[in-house]
Amino acid sequence: MPLPSVDLRPLRDSRDFRLLWLGQIVSMVGRQITVVAVPYQIFQTTHSALAVGMLGLVQVVPLIVFSLAGGALADRVDRRRLLLLTNTLLAGCSGLFLGGAVAGNPPLAFLYAVAATGAAVSAFDQPARAATIPRMVRPDQLAAALALNFGLFMTTLVAGPAVGGLVIARLGLAAAYLVDVVTFAAAIAAVALISPQPPTGARRESPLQAIRSGLSYARRQPVVLAGFAIDLDAMVFGMPRALFPVLAATTFHTGPGGLGLLYAAPGAGAVVAAALSTGWVGRVHAQGQVVVVSVAVWGAAILGFGLTASLPLALALLAMAGAADSVSAVCRTTMLQTVTVDEYRGRMSATYSMVVVGGPYIGDVEAGAVAQGFGARASVVSGGVLCVLGAGLVAATLPVLWRYRAPTTAGVSAASVDA
Repeated sequence: MPLPSVDLRPLRDSRDFRLLWLGQIVSMVGRQITVVAVPYQIFQTTHSALAVGMLGLVQVVPLIVFSLAGGALADRVDRRRLLLLTNTLLAGCSGLFLGGAVAGNPPLAFLYAVAATGAAVSAFDQPARAATIPRMVRPDQLAAALALNFGLFMTTLVAGPAVGGLVIARLGLAAAYLVDVVTFAAAIAAVALISPQPPTGARRESPLQAIRSGLSYARRQPVVLAGFAIDLDAMVFGMPRALFPVLAATTFHTGPGGLGLLYAAPGAGAVVAAALSTGWVGRVHAQGQVVVVSVAVWGAAILGFGLTASLPLALALLAMAGAADSVSAVCRTTMLQTVTVDEYRGRMSATYSMVVVGGPYIGDVEAGAVAQGFGARASVVSGGVLCVLGAGLVAATLPVLWRYRAPTTAGVSAASVDA
């Protein structure tokens, strides 16, 4: 089995990928600060775990509604221009959070509305961003580039919440939202400097036909659908982030600083795992088996997290869960981009985004609802158990995932796979 190693060739060899990566890492730190600030503000206003969990519902609905349209648009227009527009709109959403915090205690409906708007914009941003990366790097460097991109995201999950907790504790919510607004400048500048990313292939389909053909294409990729199923299992049942504000106050007896550490811990483990996977994931052929085992490890770590009242041990278990999720995500993304041709990458990435981003939002609602009835710790423990059982169920009922073997060349086309 290939040993873990770090592969930085995509950053060294591709100017466009390097610009996109660097700009995103700055802006995502700010966005993750807001990820901590919004649920914290809601919990401080309502003192309700269910109200925090409902934040997931108001975000997942627009994400699902607009993602397919976002993917179709990403396959029909210059993806660079689309990213410039979406980043500008997302900065505007953060500005609204800032304005609400400066004005005082905004109503819960206002916080929900801004969060829903940001989710709708993200439904256009994420497919365009994901579909752009395979063009920027050589086929043999795709797995490493995707691992670096996932490592970037997880790095922000460490830095953003940790910084966010400190900023909220010392300077207040308005300062936290201000950091988010300012850091979007880096993302916008980086996207402006990359090469144009025009669409490929003929564009004779109507937008509705483009969505339908994208869904039809997805149905012809059973290994990708199996990957979606197992990720939904992990995120719906094993994602307790909506309960972090409750657990920080009632189980671990800590303030905003400790809350930031809870949000940051999964990212800390994921950063290490993603960095070490850049060199070997492209050489691992049994990627489906790696996904199944990783999801089971994630669930087991979440189960342990729900059973402990020790903050240091809880952080260690969350870091272990994050490491497992990192390996799973890199393998699943590599499988998706490997079997998909460029003209469908926006739509396939949109479908992937609905699962990867929408799943945790549904998990927020599930976790909040169970916690409301049975307590926060019972919600976490039951979710971990169901996650492990679900991983085994997916492997048994969808064996195409367990049997999947990566092709010897990362640039294999979907046409060859379908054939």
